[in-house]
Amino acid sequence: MLRVRVIDLETAGNGPHDVCEIGWQDVVQDPGGRWRVDDERGSRLVNPGRPISPETMAVHHILDADVAGAPFWKDASPGVLKPEGGVAALAAHRASFEQRYCTPNLAGGADWICTWKCALRLWPQLSSFSNQMLRYQRMPEGLVHAWGLPAHRALPDAYVTAHHLRDMLNEASLEQLLAWSAEPGLLPRVPTGPHRGKAWDQLDGDALQALAKDRDRDLRFSAETELRRRGELAEPDPVEPAQRTLL
Repeated sequence: MLRVRVIDLETAGNGPHDVCEIGWQDVVQDPGGRWRVDDERGSRLVNPGRPISPETMAVHHILDADVAGAPFWKDASPGVLKPEGGVAALAAHRASFEQRYCTPNLAGGADWICTWKCALRLWPQLSSFSNQMLRYQRMPEGLVHAWGLPAHRALPDAYVTAHHLRDMLNEASLEQLLAWSAEPGLLPRVPTGPHRGKAWDQLDGDALQALAKDRDRDLRFSAETELRRRGELAEPDPVEPAQRTLL
């Protein structure tokens, strides 16, 4: 049975090893090929090794006293990220944040699905793509409201994300979600500036060329994608896989 484990982290601030909570929720594939939210879920408090900042405490309400006796990240994470039986992938909403802490060494080199990037592809008509906005715009079937609360705690957030992931996996293949997740986010509309809210095909060439030079990676990628669709930008060279060795 294939399993994707959704991960959500809460942190003490902005340091490299300051996780203070990890939550997980599994999504599994039934023998018939449909994906469902599994009963396997949980959370662990983590000692971040430094005081939790007031700014982040105000978001998740985890106190220093709550984590004083908890294990450190390097001890708490492997059992969650590398469960017995393995995973087909790990997943998170805006997975680049979790990947900062769930390094390949800790996560066993697992592939990642970013549910934010996949939501942009599958549901571009929506007005917003945050985890909680997806929850209330889409109202996923089977999501128990109380189990998804409080928001901004690791297990409830992982539980909500898992319902988005289940629906994504039942619309597109695992391989497709992984491919989208490996690219920058394909924004359905211009998010900022004088063209805010416009679809990419409404912009003239000069505006697209300017946005294709923006510092924001997702914005650049989205403008370049439209330019390629118009034949005004060459397709990128395919990325050759790294040469594997026997050592």
